[in-house]
Amino acid sequence: MEETLQAILSEFDGTQEEIIPILQKVQEAYTYLPEDSMDQIARFIQVPASRVFGVATFYAQFRFTPTGKNIVSICRGTACHVRGAPAILEEATAVLGLEGEGTTEDLEYTVETVACIGCCALAPCVTVNEEVHGNLNKKQVRTLLAKGRKSNGS
Repeated sequence: MEETLQAILSEFDGTQEEIIPILQKVQEAYTYLPEDSMDQIARFIQVPASRVFGVATFYAQFRFTPTGKNIVSICRGTACHVRGAPAILEEATAVLGLEGEGTTEDLEYTVETVACIGCCALAPCVTVNEEVHGNLNKKQVRTLLAKGRKSNGS
């Protein structure tokens, strides 16, 4: 982990203006922001750790726990909500053995809701690793995620 972080930091000059790009690169490498990496980033850009944590917690794009290899984003926009998104979320979490949004123990899947995917005509829709699946019902979600679990050997 240390080696990866050092490689990332070596791409930057160590200025305060680089906080967000550094955090983005670290999250890209680890799927989340490990606490000790944020301390090291703070030392690298010579700011208090609270400044780095403040920036990271301000933006919704940053995560503080590991995510699964596969990200299932369920749209909760108005069109999707009206056309059954709550049932889609319920089915997805049931298939993956989750008690709501979160990450499976094997770190294969993370289920999250998003404000809008931008595919209202396909409502209800989800993305799996940014691939859009629309006009879904519970059975289709079950099939989609069960197929993914089988192909991942889970």
